[in-house]
Amino acid sequence: MIETFKEAVNAFSSPMTIFTGAVIFFALLAAFPKFFTSTPVASSILLIILVFFGIGLTDDHFRAIVSTPDNVPIVGMLFIFGYFTWFALRKAVENDERLAAGKPAREKEEAEEKVMVFPYLIYIEFVAALFYSIMLVLWSIFLKAPLEDPANPSVSPNPSKAPWYFLGLQEMLVYFDPWIAGVLLPTLIILGLCAIPYIDNDPKSSGFYSYQRRRHGIVIFLFGFWILWVLLIMMGTFLRGPNWNFFGPFEEWDVHKLVPLVNVNLSEFVFIKWLGAGLPKEWYLRELPGIVLVLIYFALPIFVLAGTVFKKFVGTFGAVRFSIYMILLLTMVALPVKMYLRWAFNLKYLVAIPEYFFNI
Repeated sequence: MIETFKEAVNAFSSPMTIFTGAVIFFALLAAFPKFFTSTPVASSILLIILVFFGIGLTDDHFRAIVSTPDNVPIVGMLFIFGYFTWFALRKAVENDERLAAGKPAREKEEAEEKVMVFPYLIYIEFVAALFYSIMLVLWSIFLKAPLEDPANPSVSPNPSKAPWYFLGLQEMLVYFDPWIAGVLLPTLIILGLCAIPYIDNDPKSSGFYSYQRRRHGIVIFLFGFWILWVLLIMMGTFLRGPNWNFFGPFEEWDVHKLVPLVNVNLSEFVFIKWLGAGLPKEWYLRELPGIVLVLIYFALPIFVLAGTVFKKFVGTFGAVRFSIYMILLLTMVALPVKMYLRWAFNLKYLVAIPEYFFNI
């Protein structure tokens, strides 16, 4: 029965199915935070994850991957991030219920209860520092540092992976040109994080946990963090094997595995497959459909959403802050859009201009 379960998981596992399943679960969490943060439901989800890991540890390949010294902190990181996400959402739901009942937020009540820094806070910090010191010593004793042989230019590891914190960017390289995945998107991530206090600066919703008052901001942040970062790190760590091929959790990493892919640019779809003609020689004619499509993607939603779903944000943020907000949002959404285009249609680039090393 366990072997049947492993085979079913491997058969179900693909970038598209895993990503889609994660997006569906995230959408349900965003729509029903009170249900998913309740103790019985959260405990059941944790139990399912632990059972999955328990079954996985019976598999030699799965056990070897998750117990690799490089990967052990990532496994722990998933549980730690999951706990603090649940904790924050639980506090937010609790405060929403209190505010709806006419009571102040929990943080405002706790702010009135003042205690001295010494000895109360110092004592807690000292105990925590002592605990982590002991934990790090035990960690270094029982888990060897992942030191390898000196670098050899004649021998390249397969798979050749970046450090775990760059695996999300390495996964993006599958779908985007290096200048986008390695330069543009990280820059926009940093600038977007820096811009958050200036875009959403409502003082009435600051200082306490609340989901209803900042639903859009919380959903967008968690989607970018969990789906477009943590999930990509997890896929790159545990599911990307030799030649950067995708493997199931219980599938042996076979270096001889070949996945036939014929990636096609949008211009080839339009002129060769749909119109039955050859590609124009001039790059601006050849890539005109992709350029128009990209411009429409970044321009049309701003005007449509400004008059419909996000109408109240225009009045709250103002035209400039709302435009910056939408550009950052559309850039973030462009990643899963491009991923699905690759999975569904083997689409490589929307705009491919090798004459100027410019591809989108």
